[in-house]
Amino acid sequence: MRKIKADTVTKTVKQLFMDCNYFIDDSITKALKDFREKEKSPVGKNVLSQLLENNEIAAKEQIPICQDTGMAVLFVEYGDKVVIEDGSFKEAVEQGVREAYDEGYLRKSVVTDPVFDRINTKDNTPAVIHTEIVPGDKIKFLVGGKGFGSENMSAIKMLTPSYGAEGVKDFILETVKKAGPNPCPPIVVGVGIGGTFEKAAQLAKKATFRPIDTKNPDPRYAQMEDELLEKINRMGFGPAGLGGNTTALGVNIETYPTHIAGMPVAVNICCHAARHKEAEI
Repeated sequence: MRKIKADTVTKTVKQLFMDCNYFIDDSITKALKDFREKEKSPVGKNVLSQLLENNEIAAKEQIPICQDTGMAVLFVEYGDKVVIEDGSFKEAVEQGVREAYDEGYLRKSVVTDPVFDRINTKDNTPAVIHTEIVPGDKIKFLVGGKGFGSENMSAIKMLTPSYGAEGVKDFILETVKKAGPNPCPPIVVGVGIGGTFEKAAQLAKKATFRPIDTKNPDPRYAQMEDELLEKINRMGFGPAGLGGNTTALGVNIETYPTHIAGMPVAVNICCHAARHKEAEI
């Protein structure tokens, strides 16, 4: 067994959340530049240039890319030969989030109760932690701060197998079209297909953390990603919803085996600030 101190977990989580709010992913920067070259709308080109400038300033000054610094979400691969010393894993993670959002001057947006007592927790905890036990003696973190302007535009639908691939694509396009300019385009569209109701949603969220210069390893889904991206960009919402042919920067699809009677599909929409960082300890 390998022992890892709780403080090491806290320090790692803290740095990851500060970094993901200050430094945009390289694949996003490249996509913004590429799409700016192809953007037909002068206003759209200007918006994309402003986003690039904003991201450069955020990195240089180490200030948030966006005022909505998100709710803390973590995907953790926890090695089965790891023991946490001097504390619990969950509390070590929560402490890392607290310190990041306090010392990093990140907006704290979490409320205690979703319906009645909507009182700010004042430290952006609790985080949403998805933990998978894997073989090994390491802990791998993939984290992000999910803003809710785009989160609110997400959707899930329990399709049946009879819908087929066309039904899946129709639902994804319908969700993006309904979202319109609300999620601050250009967007990243994360799609989860399969599993159960909650698994599809987790897959969709994790898909938004995947670099947009990568493809689903299955060529059929990779082709679907390309087709959907092209159709979404024909919708014309454009950068900041002001018109143009850059509504989305990427469509990422993740899948999981499912029941013979079902075909769950979840769509998690994210603005261009698809904040994510990863580390292993």
